[in-house]
Amino acid sequence: MAAGHGADLMLESPRRNTMSVDVPSYLAYEELLNRMKGGIVIVGPPVPAIVPPNYPVTLKIRAEGSGSLFYQWFTFKNAEIIEVPNGTEADLVVCPRKSQSFVCRVSDQHLQFVFSDWIKVDVLDCPSSGLPVNWDGAPHIVIHLESQKVRPGKRVTLSCAAFGMPPPHYQWYQNGRVLDDQTTKVLQIEKASAEHAGSYLCCVTNVNGESWTEAAEIEIVTPDQPCVPARPTATDKVALLIGNLNYSHHPPLMAPTTDVYELAQHLRQLEFRVVSLLDLSKEEMNSAIEKFLQLLDRGVYGLFYYAGHGYEQSGRNYMVPIDAPRPYSTVNCVCVQRVMKRMQERHTALNVILLDTCRKWYGVDQRHALNVSEVMPLAPLGNTVYGYATCEDAEAYEVQDAKGKSTGIFTKYLNRHILQPQKVTHILEQVSEDLGRDPLVKGKQVCEVKHTLKEPRALTDPVRTAGHTCEVRVRDSCWRRANVLPERELMVFPNGVKVELSFSALFSNVLAVFATVKDTGGKAQDCAVTLESTPRLEDIFSGPNRSEDLDSLLMSQADNTDSNIRLCCLQRLQKPLEIKVSVHYSNGAEGRRRLTESRLVDVGMPLVAAWSLTPPGASGAKRAPQSYSSRLVHSVANLSLRPHTRKAENRVDSRMWLPSSSGNQPEENDESDL
Repeated sequence: MAAGHGADLMLESPRRNTMSVDVPSYLAYEELLNRMKGGIVIVGPPVPAIVPPNYPVTLKIRAEGSGSLFYQWFTFKNAEIIEVPNGTEADLVVCPRKSQSFVCRVSDQHLQFVFSDWIKVDVLDCPSSGLPVNWDGAPHIVIHLESQKVRPGKRVTLSCAAFGMPPPHYQWYQNGRVLDDQTTKVLQIEKASAEHAGSYLCCVTNVNGESWTEAAEIEIVTPDQPCVPARPTATDKVALLIGNLNYSHHPPLMAPTTDVYELAQHLRQLEFRVVSLLDLSKEEMNSAIEKFLQLLDRGVYGLFYYAGHGYEQSGRNYMVPIDAPRPYSTVNCVCVQRVMKRMQERHTALNVILLDTCRKWYGVDQRHALNVSEVMPLAPLGNTVYGYATCEDAEAYEVQDAKGKSTGIFTKYLNRHILQPQKVTHILEQVSEDLGRDPLVKGKQVCEVKHTLKEPRALTDPVRTAGHTCEVRVRDSCWRRANVLPERELMVFPNGVKVELSFSALFSNVLAVFATVKDTGGKAQDCAVTLESTPRLEDIFSGPNRSEDLDSLLMSQADNTDSNIRLCCLQRLQKPLEIKVSVHYSNGAEGRRRLTESRLVDVGMPLVAAWSLTPPGASGAKRAPQSYSSRLVHSVANLSLRPHTRKAENRVDSRMWLPSSSGNQPEENDESDL
């Protein structure tokens, strides 16, 4: 501090010691305090915080006084109070590596000044990756509770910790009952007994919000009862399924439609929140993945599935969007390892990535040097499972039965086993065994499983949530936005005809609209109903060689309706969707002349349109040419095999490429540009 003359002002340090600060000699301490009451007043004191290391924190002070005010921030260094460099504004941004205390002096041109209270920025050595981008200081739990099985008389310790600004308060609960004397980060029971058994939660609050821990079960076991680890649970389950089939510059596919549809149905049975999407451009894929990542958090099970064209380069797997040009290039595709890395950064309890795509090696022309990107490993979080439809430098196949139903052979067996209550790696091993025995792909396609799973986690594990927590509410709100259907509506036309309009979600970006005549009104004869959409949206399921079986599956809900349409690619909606309902009829009084009455129904932004995956002004990907006659079909025992449907078309000599180092662990890395 700047030196003055005479008396010393005693500042209380954060350690409750006192340190002297020079002030002008003509101001005694008591007189100064009295003058401050009518001079400078701090109306907004700085707020303490608990943050991760090197996290930028803005300390703010607000004061009122006559004339201009001047600020100087101070902190401790080597047991001495020092000025903070450049700390002369009301707002101070600090990025502390360890816990640090601060105080601010506010002064005016009359040599009056006042000090704030000391505040402490505590640094909690935990990763900050789960913090929201625009964190408002609400409690963010980083250390959750763990279920335990203990014997009578043993000590039980439950720990919880959270970031917060200001530092949060803790309140513990047992079986929904408040534990009044348990208000610290650690709950400790010295000698456990039967009365201590049950479910424990901790509510963490500050002025900006509240957050709840995951539930922890404390089970008291007798000496003759083995302490078997508690069954793993999930705080939530979220799945993103993407199927690309109608490519603009590459051969179209058929199986992703059925694969995504059936897998989505199974995952919903396992309590997953599912978002299923067809035919996405690169921009739309990246946007959907970003939304998916927002749904992930500590304790959540996250599952990502992709079916479509793909390839492998330099140990990385790439998914091909429907707008990717020829030849394939990493800049036009989506890297799977990038998705996996981002999923891990959310500190989920389980990450599952399933790829029903080819892994042929592709890259630059032989005239260019091979540029293998550097491997950048993540921390071994031990929670990731990779399920590849095929091994490196190999293709993945589609099969078609006699009824015309197409499916990826990997997903065919995945759907057969996925509902079993077994460790997820065991499920994929069974898929691999079935695929290896299939005569259609024997010697051509071999499933590959990589994992860092250290716990027996299964997709059937129960969901145990703390209830109405901030995280659950935010996640539920985000997910529901992509699953909101328009409400059923009954329309009455001037001629007395009543038409009911109803809706169904085939996929998260495919809406089926049904119209049913409920009453002809007594005057209208030979009623017929037609439906149109504004803007017009393509039906990607229509076209030559589309299977009747698939069409029947998707339109099974159209029974007993008079008209229906399918509206696809809802992610490209830029304005609310309108449905034009037209009633065509004859009126006996006017002979056989056909009359038409129409009404427009505004259905808003249904399903994934609410996520705004395509930014304003973008037209979306160009549609694929509807030419299906060029597909090769080889019949084998009433089934057909397409050897090339999921492989890239611009293959180079694979001998110039080096395979990635294989093992039982996924390659936890990404492009070096990360």
